[in-house]
Amino acid sequence: MPQLAFANTFWEEFDQLGKKVRAGVRKAMRKFQQLPVAELYADKGLHLESVEQARDPRMRTIRIDDFWRGVVLAPDDGTDVFLLVNVLPHDAAYTWAAKRLYTVNTATRGLEVRNVVAIEQITPVFEQEARTAPTLLFEKCSDTVLKSLGIDAATLRAARALTDKTQLEALGGLMPEDQFEVLQFLAEGFTPDEIYREVVTARRPAVTDAAQETLAAAIANTRNRITLVSGPAELEDVLTKPFAAWRVFLHPTQHRVAYRPTYTGPAQITGGPGTGKTVVALHRVKHLLERSPDTRILLTTYTTSLAASLHESLKFLLGVDELPDRVEVTTVNALAFKAVRQLKGTPADLIGDADERVRWERLRRKLDLPWTEAFLSQEYRHIVLAQDLDDEKAYLSCVRRGRGSRLDSAHRPAVWAAIQGFQDGLAAERKQTHLQLCAHAARLLGEHPGQGPRYDHVVVDEAQDLHPAQWRVLRAVVALGPDDLFITGDPHQRIYDARVSLRSLGIPVAGRTGRLRINYRSTEEILRRARGILDGAQVSDLGGDGTDSLAGYRSLLRGDAPVVAAFGSEPEEATAIVAQIQTWLELGVRPAEIAVCARFKSLTDKVAQRLTAVGIAAVPLKDTSAADAVRIASMHSLKGLEFRCVAVGGVTASAFPFRTAVTPEDVDRLQHAADMAAERCLLYVACTRAREFLHISYTGKPSRFLSG
Repeated sequence: MPQLAFANTFWEEFDQLGKKVRAGVRKAMRKFQQLPVAELYADKGLHLESVEQARDPRMRTIRIDDFWRGVVLAPDDGTDVFLLVNVLPHDAAYTWAAKRLYTVNTATRGLEVRNVVAIEQITPVFEQEARTAPTLLFEKCSDTVLKSLGIDAATLRAARALTDKTQLEALGGLMPEDQFEVLQFLAEGFTPDEIYREVVTARRPAVTDAAQETLAAAIANTRNRITLVSGPAELEDVLTKPFAAWRVFLHPTQHRVAYRPTYTGPAQITGGPGTGKTVVALHRVKHLLERSPDTRILLTTYTTSLAASLHESLKFLLGVDELPDRVEVTTVNALAFKAVRQLKGTPADLIGDADERVRWERLRRKLDLPWTEAFLSQEYRHIVLAQDLDDEKAYLSCVRRGRGSRLDSAHRPAVWAAIQGFQDGLAAERKQTHLQLCAHAARLLGEHPGQGPRYDHVVVDEAQDLHPAQWRVLRAVVALGPDDLFITGDPHQRIYDARVSLRSLGIPVAGRTGRLRINYRSTEEILRRARGILDGAQVSDLGGDGTDSLAGYRSLLRGDAPVVAAFGSEPEEATAIVAQIQTWLELGVRPAEIAVCARFKSLTDKVAQRLTAVGIAAVPLKDTSAADAVRIASMHSLKGLEFRCVAVGGVTASAFPFRTAVTPEDVDRLQHAADMAAERCLLYVACTRAREFLHISYTGKPSRFLSG
């Protein structure tokens, strides 16, 4: 019987098909499990037929129903593996199939596809421009080097005509996948040796035999883009699972870091939005459990909503209804609360940010201090709590790392008086901040070795926003040693101004770091718009020892350009967002696959009211009672989540940057820079939640961040 494989181009479309079309796909695919090859071609219902004038003679179509067709790559080499590559309306399917050519990459041995017709049309245009261009994009790379990285003759001709990155990006959706990735790396300044390690070594099979270059072998070598189904049960399983299930599928680079047998100490994996950091973290937990079934593992993150999402995803990955007792999924703050409760009793009540600001302002006035409440709050957060200073003597002698405002020894006692007053006031009311709770928990865990929550391994997701006090809690609950901490995060999504030196906290990651650069969530068009928001801002790396860069970060997906729209008033903007959501729904997007966010609740409330008025269900993000409703959210709450469509509203000059969230430069220049970076990151995070469609809007003057 023949075997069946599915290309990523199929999965990208399958989730958007109607139920009847999906049922038709399942019915057609079952025949590939039931009939010999000869009978497949003879089956009148399947109607497996060649595509006229196809550039790849192996192209076939199959009938899904009267309107829809599947596009299949059929073997012509004596093997029996068929590759389903797309499902499209009748005419579109034949047009799509006629233009595509599948080839085997000479370096990775993987199967690639190109729009050969489009490349042949656009290359002469680029060649004409190249004749008068002062420089060419790849003029410093020899043909020998390019060929060693898998660039074939047709792609080489196109590459030699490119003058800049814009032209390369224009070819992105047309070129063979691995070859385009190599050219992107080169354009970003990576060396051929680095690219060989990142692309070729990561994907090339350990054993290759040029004499056995069958379609089946190429499919087996392309697990980052192709899913091979072994039998009827697996076929039914993969076709009935929701698209979210494929988020746990690992690219070779991800697999290498997630399933590395062991790390000699703490390991750190970074990457931009959509690169699969969370998937890697989940698979790392799976690996640790499979390696040592009795091991105790903590999977932790920053917010409660993210922890809940991790909990459900891990259950799905492990194939269980409930997680085993030895695995705990929670936030760091909840872990700190648990530690204090076990070691000392019920912790003090927690206060929020607004209450904290009021207390600092009250103390500033009472003591007639020349500093702002923001300055005092930041001094406490970034110096006292970050360095775990517990008395005036320690504060007066400390080095104020990371602070851009001078504070001489004569003024420090006055600042400490405010800090002492803040702590005493909270203690008298038996209250505390979240970071105080973490600092207290870390001290207790250090004072009671072997007691309180303890784990063999700790896996940390969304690590970029954790404060040093929170890191000390994590360091205290797991002993230093092999596979103690596995950390994933993205400094470019840091929205809470966490300043950390992991090395100084006893978490050395040197020599055990990795970077993920391919986005599997959003289209390149969305990423390009989002990258412009950052506008080259300096971003500290995850470990706190340098800066981080998005160089080489890219998506292989293509789609519509994001919409950026201006309106005369907030009610007009809300009405337009509703109209955009109606358009998305007409395209077949489910309400739950749409999110609306803004900085201020006034706009999202208007959108929610208007959605309800036109009969579209809309609920707050945390509301899980409505399975199929548009999600209404704050920008902060979208962190770590994703949706097919996202509307980001209220991106005005007054909202981004928000004045009260940014320290004046004359007060503290370093804090000002950090606050501005956090403001850019917040908008960047909101925009990169979108997989396919992004709608950005504002009234009046737009944010300066949109000009990038």
